[in-house]
Amino acid sequence: MNTKKTKKNILPNNQRVIWIIGASSGIGEGLAKYYASIGAKLILSARSKDRLYQVKTSCKGNPMSVHVLPLDLEDKASLSEKAREALRIFGRIDTLIHSAGITQRALAIETNLSVAQKIMDVNYWGPVAITQAILPSMQQLGQGHLVVISSLMGKIGTRFRSSYAASKHALHGYFESLRPEIYDDNIHISIVCPGFVNTTLGEKALKGNGEKYQKKDEVHARAMSVPQFVKRLIPHLNKQKEEIFIAGSEIKAIWASKFLPGKLFRKKIREAKVI
Repeated sequence: MNTKKTKKNILPNNQRVIWIIGASSGIGEGLAKYYASIGAKLILSARSKDRLYQVKTSCKGNPMSVHVLPLDLEDKASLSEKAREALRIFGRIDTLIHSAGITQRALAIETNLSVAQKIMDVNYWGPVAITQAILPSMQQLGQGHLVVISSLMGKIGTRFRSSYAASKHALHGYFESLRPEIYDDNIHISIVCPGFVNTTLGEKALKGNGEKYQKKDEVHARAMSVPQFVKRLIPHLNKQKEEIFIAGSEIKAIWASKFLPGKLFRKKIREAKVI
């Protein structure tokens, strides 16, 4: 482990090897298209091999610089080998982006424990397993950037999102604790907290019995597009900013949680319309 506090220069994005988990749709797909367009070497991962190849085809730039590596975050036993396979592709990982996730549309009491476990496996345990498998190689390189796409729900909790909020709170706890442990290794962590973004995340949300919600909520339909979100996000990632909030009016909930008295804030949360 490198105990020196002198920092190496940040590699330009077009010279970085970037592994994007959750690259088949949404923010992960948007980031893949951006980084491919500037010449970065990419590894794209998600469950659907076919969808990943569709994303690869849509990426501009050298197709030899974009590699598809399907994986299933629920299959924790396979993730160490997937990490080793990712490292063999280009010889290193400079930036690891955790963008995969599933959300929820159910009251806590109506959510089967198997559904809660699935959400935790995909949103928390999968990213932890891959991070721990990749970290030694970043320490050996003496540099690295971990990007965690979390949510405003990593900071607050609302009805119908108990397991989802729990998984995102867990991500914050793990990566905030990891941050000082790897500071001297010149490995940076950016935790990204999006508000509403117009993706298919809501439609793929799980109901309490595990069935998909299969509806796009009005608030998501009116939300910022993925390209708009990525455009706002990239400057913060370039600076390796530690915590990044990108949201519309829903960002007010974060400021309210910081400045309103706790009892009043919780009353506001109870009264909020959540879908």
